[in-house]
Amino acid sequence: MNPFILISALVTSYLCVVVAQSSSCTTTSGTAGNCISLYDCSELFSIVNNPYKTRNDVDNLRRSGCGFEGNTPKVCCPAEESLYQRGQDSDQYFDFDPGPITACNGKPGVAPPDPKSGCCGKQIKLGDRIVGGEQTNVDDYPWMALIEYLDNGRIKLLCGGALISERYVLTAGHCVAGDILNSGTPQNVRLSEHDTANRIDEPDCVAVSAGGEDCTYGAVVIPIEYTIPHPDYDPYDKKTRRNDIALVRTRESAPYTDFIRPICLPTSDMTLSPPSDWQLIAAGWGAVNNTHSSNVKLDVKLPFVPLPQCQAAYSVKYRNLKFWNRQMCAGGEKGKDSCRGDSGGPLMWENPDGNKFFECVGIVSFGTFPCGSENVPGVYTKVYEYNSWIRQTIIP
Repeated sequence: MNPFILISALVTSYLCVVVAQSSSCTTTSGTAGNCISLYDCSELFSIVNNPYKTRNDVDNLRRSGCGFEGNTPKVCCPAEESLYQRGQDSDQYFDFDPGPITACNGKPGVAPPDPKSGCCGKQIKLGDRIVGGEQTNVDDYPWMALIEYLDNGRIKLLCGGALISERYVLTAGHCVAGDILNSGTPQNVRLSEHDTANRIDEPDCVAVSAGGEDCTYGAVVIPIEYTIPHPDYDPYDKKTRRNDIALVRTRESAPYTDFIRPICLPTSDMTLSPPSDWQLIAAGWGAVNNTHSSNVKLDVKLPFVPLPQCQAAYSVKYRNLKFWNRQMCAGGEKGKDSCRGDSGGPLMWENPDGNKFFECVGIVSFGTFPCGSENVPGVYTKVYEYNSWIRQTIIP
């Protein structure tokens, strides 16, 4: 893993860090410096929490690296910098407040977090293509994942997913079983991605309305340990497409940063008594029309469609599918839809309870062609019906 991707993981978690002894070095500006913990260098640490950091700021932080003390990143800090450290002994500790994820100490664990803990469904908002979608900010939906498939030495991006804990991504069954395996083998999970056209180890930057840029630290790629399609999912059953859900377990824990956080599992079945004009959100890097995909993460708002109404749209001769209560529908507005390449990605809503948090209520399963057809909603696996299976399947 690129060490400065790891820096972003460490500095945005709630940590107690051992202050390492310093050594002399030369800063990026050519002045004398000390190689110390990033957390002790106010000039460089300020870049991490600066919502308007530029690409130059991020590059400067990367080039300032001078090693690690255990898992603690070290930077070449200007010699005149005052330290944040509490006490002078090398075994003293200090801590800091990274903001929204302090409730779980930055480590939600392998099990999906309880929404009441504040450990999931939270994103950093700094102000200002799925079909008909809008470009997102780099820190929107930090649970969004891409699944990398290996095909004869080439990496393909064929499906999406949603991070639900530090070791598990939720996706569609057809993303890990069936015909898709003819196109490649699920190899890695990619997190903290925004623009797939950029190099993985380079930051993605988006201008913000107040001026400046918001930049990631580059994408994080974690190898897949194994995939778990639902045991009752039949990838060759084109008539019902039931149980289209799967878990992906990664070999390593995902680092928690402003750009990598889990989404909450649904706390109730909202389809039974949905709010009036219930709007859901789909996001991903799938097709923006029927021929081209998007390099940039997009989102789109979609209206909830009750299952009987959705069933009517799919009961025509050339579709003729029979739904059940573990599926749900959204969309049906011309030019707005999830589409090819968005498979496995989350259908979300922001639960207004308490401090608000996002829930993954659905998983992109299938739809009609062309995408974004009027009065033909997209079909999603209803996650609430699988809460028990998800929690029983996840292991430490």
